[in-house]
Amino acid sequence: MGHPHPHPPRPPSPERSAEVRRRFAEEARSERPDLATLCLLVGAEADGTLDEPALDAAQVELDRLAGELPFRPGTPRAWAQALRDLLGERYGFHGVAADYQRLESSLLHEVLLRRRGLPILLSVVWLEVARRAGAPVYGVALPGHFVVGFGTGHGTGSGDAADGDSADGDSADGRVLVDPFDGGRLLSGKDAEVLVAGATGAELRPSMLEPAAPLEVVSRVLNNVRAWAAGRPEQSAVGLWAIELALLLPSHAARLRYERARLLVQRGEFSAGAGELEAYAEVLSAVDETVAEEVRGEARAARALLN
Repeated sequence: MGHPHPHPPRPPSPERSAEVRRRFAEEARSERPDLATLCLLVGAEADGTLDEPALDAAQVELDRLAGELPFRPGTPRAWAQALRDLLGERYGFHGVAADYQRLESSLLHEVLLRRRGLPILLSVVWLEVARRAGAPVYGVALPGHFVVGFGTGHGTGSGDAADGDSADGDSADGRVLVDPFDGGRLLSGKDAEVLVAGATGAELRPSMLEPAAPLEVVSRVLNNVRAWAAGRPEQSAVGLWAIELALLLPSHAARLRYERARLLVQRGEFSAGAGELEAYAEVLSAVDETVAEEVRGEARAARALLN
């Protein structure tokens, strides 16, 4: 374990950043976007030391971990237990509450190094190692807490598909959920309900257990980075690149453009921010002229700060 960095990672050069973004956009628009590659490119936008050899080394580490899994464990439950034994117990990948305070917890290369991270990044490690080993694995974007599923991904509708360690056996297509943040603990249906209730106060709905596509996972990782930066005004540069990467994803909320504009103004880039606000107001005016006029007012206020 390395020592915690007192400061978040240093950003790359403008040239490196442009190259990272070009590759991120290309990967995001490819036929089968690669989750590990996209997450590592997010890391390269955050951390200027993550050069090509370092990106390759992170992929090699995922390959190496996959190579340490026993050959084809079999049922979803056997796969889940094999991953828990390897990643959770032998290598000690898990999360603690303090990890939410660190940008590194959202960066895959750091998570591979420190074996600690946010639930979603630890889930990416589980997903990528399991996928490389041939497991039937998928991400599950529960509200407030990302977990991993083993099985076919589309449930049989049996209520006890994810029935934790209490079950003696599994049906051939019985799905199993695990919580990488908790070292890969196998979750019962009840556990999943408790996680969702604890995070949001809401009830677990079957739709929440559907597989999350790679681009949804990356979008959620970037949301986490933006949320981290939003609470730290001195880290507005981090918030800006997180928004700009999210804007490169094939589908994103139009509101991101508004967020980016406001962030530019906050950073003192009044002219650029005002221009973005006006462009966003143009888009809005087709839908809601009242809100569009409010945004134009913000643009005028930003321009006034130029004087």
